[in-house]
Amino acid sequence: MIRRSTPSFLIAALLLLVAQPALASTGLDGASLSIPWVLPFAGMLLSIAIVPLVLPEFWHHHFGKVSIFWALCVLVPMALFHGADVALNEFLHTILLDYVPFIILLTTLFTVAGGVRLTGTLVGTPVVNTLLLLVGTALSGWMGTTGAAMLMIRPLLRANSHRKYRVHSVVFFIFLVANIGGSLTPLGDPPLFLGFLKGVSFFWTTLHIFPETLFMSSILLVLFFAIDTALFAREGRPVPPQATHCRLGIEGGVNLALLLGVVAVVLASGMWKSEAGFDVGHVRLDAPGVARDLLLLVICGISLLVTPKATREGNDFNWDPMLEVGKLFFGIFVSMIPAILILKSGEAGALKSVIALVSHDGQPVNAMYFWLAGGLSSFLDNAPTYLVFFNTAGGNAQHLMNDLPGTLGAISCGAVFMGANSYIGNAPNFMVRSIAESQGVKMPSFFGYMIWSCGILVPLFILATLIFFE
Repeated sequence: MIRRSTPSFLIAALLLLVAQPALASTGLDGASLSIPWVLPFAGMLLSIAIVPLVLPEFWHHHFGKVSIFWALCVLVPMALFHGADVALNEFLHTILLDYVPFIILLTTLFTVAGGVRLTGTLVGTPVVNTLLLLVGTALSGWMGTTGAAMLMIRPLLRANSHRKYRVHSVVFFIFLVANIGGSLTPLGDPPLFLGFLKGVSFFWTTLHIFPETLFMSSILLVLFFAIDTALFAREGRPVPPQATHCRLGIEGGVNLALLLGVVAVVLASGMWKSEAGFDVGHVRLDAPGVARDLLLLVICGISLLVTPKATREGNDFNWDPMLEVGKLFFGIFVSMIPAILILKSGEAGALKSVIALVSHDGQPVNAMYFWLAGGLSSFLDNAPTYLVFFNTAGGNAQHLMNDLPGTLGAISCGAVFMGANSYIGNAPNFMVRSIAESQGVKMPSFFGYMIWSCGILVPLFILATLIFFE
């Protein structure tokens, strides 16, 4: 049980004091950073992967402090070697433009989706579970992977509450609903939304990477059905203890309208162009972004006000998963600052040898675009990673859509599909894991999950490469 929140604002206060009397820098050039600057991010990932296994009690009570420690391992050296003003600017840029909007959107979707409860008898048989995954996968392309995941995970967990084997259902849920299903529209996943803002047509991904999405989704659904059928038989085809069967229904239906409101607000904020806004240090907060975040908070508040308490109690709704994600992703977002800056510097940065792999004799190598965009998106924020390779491929949306559709498709598929490779590859992955654990499912560790993803997804990615990206 998480009892108190981590005072992460102290970092900002400390840097503000050190940075006085004035800010003097507009940003840090990633070309000036060497590979050792990425070590705190590696430390953050290894902490998530190892500490819960070897020191579970320590992690349970102090993971927020561990997150702050790795954030400071970036910010303090940055202040010492590049100036406190630079460190403060990078901190504010990440927190105000990336972390805060991320947490607001996730909190709103968590709150709204947590107010929708599917009532009646829904028994977790292989057929029912496969249908739930299919519906969630279809929804994630239109209401976002986070929205679909928050909406569908609780019905799946309740339907299988009587089952002995449940981990595989949650793992495949992360594969399909929290990641691969979001590949068909800009609403599905943040990198595709950034592509839309850069000029990629709204339905371009729907038309051009539907075969890749269908390929991955179909095989995973068939594989899941086979695994679930075998495990269901091993359990003796169990039935839930309820003696009566009730018709399916929905409580908290108003939250479905609020979910549509979230989608509309996010889409409108991306399409609204305005020079209005204000500055915090050297960070520009534009009017569309501020309006989006405020409207999302309003929607969150409305959901809390109008949803009956009994509905949330029936969903076993509590704030622990959101607090866990908020604390851990604070450390992830801050510690990844150098890695993102190095990537953005392209061939001038410490990872220039990686960037150089995506072309040969002046021609793009689509397979490398797929694997590099995907491999980095497995651990870094997939939105800026997408932009790095989008720009490496030329950055002109019309040229990419018409002349290099295979390259744009490879970048898009890599950034979206491979977010399923680790718990931190995409925003809802960790949230789904936390919700599942809060309802009694003993989820695999960080590395344990990657055994699933490497064993199932990586062979499919290799096959997809041979079919679509050669």
